[in-house]
Amino acid sequence: MAGLRGKALVAYLVVCVFWGSTYLAIKVGVGELPPFLFAGLRFLAAGVLLLAVALALGDRLPRRVADWRTQAIVGVLLLSGGNAFVVWAEQYTSSGVASIFVVTVALWMAFFDAIIPGGSGDLNWRVVTGLLIGFLGTALLIGASPAEILHADLRGPIALTAASASWSLGSVYGKRHPTETSPFVGAAIQMIAGGSTIALVGSGLGEWGAWHLTPKGLGAIAYLVVFGSILGYSAYTYALRHASPTIVGTYAYVNPVIAVLLGWLLLHEPVSARTLAAMALTLGAVVWIQLSHRLADRRTGGRADGQTIAAPPSPSASPPVRQSTSS
Repeated sequence: MAGLRGKALVAYLVVCVFWGSTYLAIKVGVGELPPFLFAGLRFLAAGVLLLAVALALGDRLPRRVADWRTQAIVGVLLLSGGNAFVVWAEQYTSSGVASIFVVTVALWMAFFDAIIPGGSGDLNWRVVTGLLIGFLGTALLIGASPAEILHADLRGPIALTAASASWSLGSVYGKRHPTETSPFVGAAIQMIAGGSTIALVGSGLGEWGAWHLTPKGLGAIAYLVVFGSILGYSAYTYALRHASPTIVGTYAYVNPVIAVLLGWLLLHEPVSARTLAAMALTLGAVVWIQLSHRLADRRTGGRADGQTIAAPPSPSASPPVRQSTSS
């Protein structure tokens, strides 16, 4: 496939900017609205809109019960487990730090892909080294010493770790259970299933009593629905169709930089030397694992399942397009 140029380059830049900025929008939103209803209603709205557009353009709903089940499970793992915890965590963590934590999705992805049957089963010393480097980067974010970790507010880091693990598990599950659903209809169903689940959790926690839709809260929802989900997802799809997935996947390495800069510029979030060092370690671990898999592919002539480890998707954006191995 060709590299990034022309309209594909523009689409790639749209993904980098909009998906990187969604962390800032989430930070603004949770300052105005209860977290689970905020996340759930955002995805419900985006899912319904995307489904309506897809059906209007000729896509069809899944015909097999198994496809509905797979899309629902993936949506719950990606959005209810992945995105909702990111939203909740940003009550206690800066948007920049949250974005760096989310990059560890690639580390979790390598782990789950290796241990869950049907994948590469390749957890060699290079991957283990990358996981350890990523762990050091994560530890550096919440505290450089055991004493600091004990006195730190761990609610954000624990939730972000759970979010990254859930997103990765959902991604690997989706790769193991391919469907005949179109990418747009599949993403819409995932958003509706995940958004409904998150909204039900928020309702069960009594969040409606704290729901007061302010202009800032409405603006955050509208930005995430339009730019984070629909426009960002469409640009991601276009870029994937016109450039190498490996190249397009590097958006995940750009997102934290944009999130940190926007948080610093607009919300005056502090950017310390430790934050920069943690970012370097985490991104370095991701790149190391990606290169390790590419080296393994060259030696074996390609993975047995015909797929490569996906670059870490943005849990603040829409579900990723899963490319069929038969295409």
